[in-house]
Amino acid sequence: MKFLWPEMSWLLLLLPMLVGIYVLMLKRKKKMQVKYASLGLVKQAIGAKQTWKRHVPPALFLLGIGAMLFAGTRPTAVMTLPSQQQTIILAIDVSGSMRATDVKPNRMVAAQNAAKAFLKELPSHVKVGIVAFAGTAAVVQAPTLARDDLVNAIERFQLQRGTAIGNGIVLSLAALFPDAGINLEGADQKELRSRSIDKAGEAEKKDFKPVPPGSNTSSAVILLTDGQPTTGVDTMDAARMAADRGVRIYTVGVGTVAGETIGFEGWSMRVRLDEETLKKVSNMTHASYFYAGTADDLKDVYESLSTKLVFEKKETEITALFALAGAVLATLAAALSMLWFNRIV
Repeated sequence: MKFLWPEMSWLLLLLPMLVGIYVLMLKRKKKMQVKYASLGLVKQAIGAKQTWKRHVPPALFLLGIGAMLFAGTRPTAVMTLPSQQQTIILAIDVSGSMRATDVKPNRMVAAQNAAKAFLKELPSHVKVGIVAFAGTAAVVQAPTLARDDLVNAIERFQLQRGTAIGNGIVLSLAALFPDAGINLEGADQKELRSRSIDKAGEAEKKDFKPVPPGSNTSSAVILLTDGQPTTGVDTMDAARMAADRGVRIYTVGVGTVAGETIGFEGWSMRVRLDEETLKKVSNMTHASYFYAGTADDLKDVYESLSTKLVFEKKETEITALFALAGAVLATLAAALSMLWFNRIV
């Protein structure tokens, strides 16, 4: 536990002073009872049970005062709270290798089913967008709250050749920041690598200031792929662009790490999961990498991500909790005093 105003802890010294005052008042009362014998008879009539009761309200009141004084230090603690994530982009690989059947019934169908299950787990207020990438990338569904539109977009995936992971990341950022002018139009790969990847105007480039990686708590990208980059924007350049904007990229690897040869309509190709690149992307953006070797693994990954994105651990000020506890204790002390002795503490 940490404190924003640790210097206010000196106020807690008031608590033993109040306890001392209460003890002095009790001693003074005993002297009065000795002086006036009739008071002693009254005490005897009340009995021991009533004797301990008279100390309960003051004790609760002092505890309440202590809790409120402690609240003055503005304590903080690491707590698991609902995340502020508002927009999530699902960037899904639709390259030809996704037809491989090592993940049943095949990688594409397993990815579609897991993505649809993921949508059901998210709170209704979280917007989701979908980017599909192969040799090129496209925003197949802009961020929306309409889950039916998202499911329809996932079911319309068409497999293509090539794997442009970098393009998928760039268009995911374009979907998250629609007013930033981020796009891939009118620029070839060489140009994109030699300068800023985004196509924003010069005025906006001057105003843009990189933020710490992972600091954007209102958006995130979940990138799923089964292969390694073969074309398009350099993956690490795109990841650096996301890191500069504080966007986390959670990467999910599907399929065989060792590689597998698949064939379709007379041609064959060997595909291998590039875990090293995916781990670098997630590390650069302060996110996590997940490996899914089976359909069940993939489903578990998405379930884990839904929890990770909906709830997060962060340091939070808990002053209000101690202030509330103090108020409750003080109120309880007053209520018991009124109930037992017809007076307030």
